[in-house]
Amino acid sequence: MSPRIAILDGVRTPFAKAGGVLKEVAADDLGTIVVREVLARTELDPSMIDEVVIGNVAQPVHAANVSRVIALKAGLPAQVVAHTVHRNCASGMQALTAAAMQIACGRADLVIAGGVESMSQIPLLFGRQMTELFVRLMKARTLGQRLRALAGFRISHLKPVVAIQLGLTDPVCGLNMGETAEVLAGEFGITRKEQDRFALRSHRSAAAAMASGRLDEEIVPAPVMPAFDRLQTTDDGPRPDQSMDALAKLRPFFDRHAGTVTAGNACPITDGAVALVLASERRVKELGLRPLGWMTGHAYAGLEGRRMGLGPAFAVSALLHDMRMELHDFDVIELNEAFAAQVLANRMAFASEAFAREHLGRKRAIGDLSDEKLNVNGGAIAFGHPVGATGARLVLTALRELRRRGGGRGLATLCISGGQGAAIALEAA
Repeated sequence: MSPRIAILDGVRTPFAKAGGVLKEVAADDLGTIVVREVLARTELDPSMIDEVVIGNVAQPVHAANVSRVIALKAGLPAQVVAHTVHRNCASGMQALTAAAMQIACGRADLVIAGGVESMSQIPLLFGRQMTELFVRLMKARTLGQRLRALAGFRISHLKPVVAIQLGLTDPVCGLNMGETAEVLAGEFGITRKEQDRFALRSHRSAAAAMASGRLDEEIVPAPVMPAFDRLQTTDDGPRPDQSMDALAKLRPFFDRHAGTVTAGNACPITDGAVALVLASERRVKELGLRPLGWMTGHAYAGLEGRRMGLGPAFAVSALLHDMRMELHDFDVIELNEAFAAQVLANRMAFASEAFAREHLGRKRAIGDLSDEKLNVNGGAIAFGHPVGATGARLVLTALRELRRRGGGRGLATLCISGGQGAAIALEAA
């Protein structure tokens, strides 16, 4: 991607477990919070923004094209266009790369991009039979027609369709995301203890980052509805007291008999939003701005859906090839922790020359995902994974960590349900 794209600043809400403190805050309201805050932090005149691009998976029915709704509720002028993007777990990352491409091709200079998800408000749906009954009732013109329609009602028609369950299942390979993690655990010989140990690392790293205040600068408090009597100021997923003993007590969730993936070594379902401001290098110079960092490249890659968790290996390989770089060129790596098994499988795939030759068309292994670089402030196993927002959160967290270190390069990557991977290369300003 040429030229490089500036990221001026970014902010996110606290990430909160679905059904918890932010369950009453709709996706458009979560997005409004972060867009307003990032505008305030950058001190930009809203009329200077050319476009808003927000990633979202659940697509709330009350706020079609949720990006446009967020833009207007955040106070941006009606002349500022907005569109919503959807690439499953990488929707927030897709928003950033879509915005970057608009800037790179000269169609925009300042774009707000990010992601949002209220997984609490993903609805239960009526099944086909109940829906057809409602249609017959709406079409009925006489009392007799209404009674005949109602006579076809059965209690079984009220069985709900769980939309979130459908959304987390790949309709092509027929596996839900947890089952794909079990596939990788079996393929790479990853034990339950190894997964639990990685989950513990995530919680401990996240708790340490929270205690030190390192995450405070990227979080804007969110009001707790409906009373608006308090603010949620921190993520509620990380557990400072998490232990191997506690993790070992949890039963496998996706394969009850022989599985190793549990609720403890997988990411929780979460609500949250992220917004960043992207700018052309020309506009940065004109306004005399100091960016948080730069987006210097990105790549997407496809693979078979049942092994979707290996998406980072495929996408990072493509990114390194395009940019003529090596993994050791990066100082900070954010790899989304959908499941501990998935991260550990990527760690093994990254380091394997055989995997590189057989699956990536590389002569050498990608490299080592060392603890010193990987998810140093914890990951989604602790924070959670609001699917539309996580891709943008990875970029924000990586850039903040680079700023704290005084410079360097960062890499953000994640797997995508359905069999894809995404990766973004970053530099500190």
